[in-house]
Amino acid sequence: MTLEEYISSHSTPENACLEAITRDTHVHILNPHMLSGHVQGRVLSMMSHMIRPKRILELGTFTGYSALCLAEGLAEGGRLITIEHNDELEETIERNLNRSALREKIDLRIGDCKSVIGDLKDELFDLVFIDADKREYCAYLELVYPLVPVGGFILADNTLWDGHIIDPAYDKDKQTLGLRAFNDQLKEDDRFEQVILPLRDGLTVIRKIR
Repeated sequence: MTLEEYISSHSTPENACLEAITRDTHVHILNPHMLSGHVQGRVLSMMSHMIRPKRILELGTFTGYSALCLAEGLAEGGRLITIEHNDELEETIERNLNRSALREKIDLRIGDCKSVIGDLKDELFDLVFIDADKREYCAYLELVYPLVPVGGFILADNTLWDGHIIDPAYDKDKQTLGLRAFNDQLKEDDRFEQVILPLRDGLTVIRKIR
């Protein structure tokens, strides 16, 4: 048994709905590794339960797995808005969300994240999950900053990028460069406190402090 298998076997299992989404994503969708998966999904759910957000914003829906995990911790009457730019995934996402009783709490929007965020300028979100185009993470951070109250949280996925973040072989890779710029910006930005968790592909937990 590997350490990863041990961690998975000793974490709360995913429910039947999430199991079905995992299975169907691996069978029918290209790049199924983009799915958050069991352990990361439980971490997202746990963090959401700890924060008890009234409003969640997710950038990058993929097949809906992470949205459902985050929605588990919504406060009473809470709502999650999730944005996916790939309209070819819309039917799959709708089908997956409809498997769950949490569907009524989730608002799916198809379109470019930056454009859709612009339509949300009058809203506030206690929790934001960034998991979209890695080249745009710095731009996403600036766009969501005014939408998060002081004390609110932002989670950013893939911030270690399978180790590429420190590998010189990826010095010209645009996604790697985008993530490096994001990590470096956070390091110097006194508006936030942050910690990178070596979970899966790297998960940065950010708290807005000013």
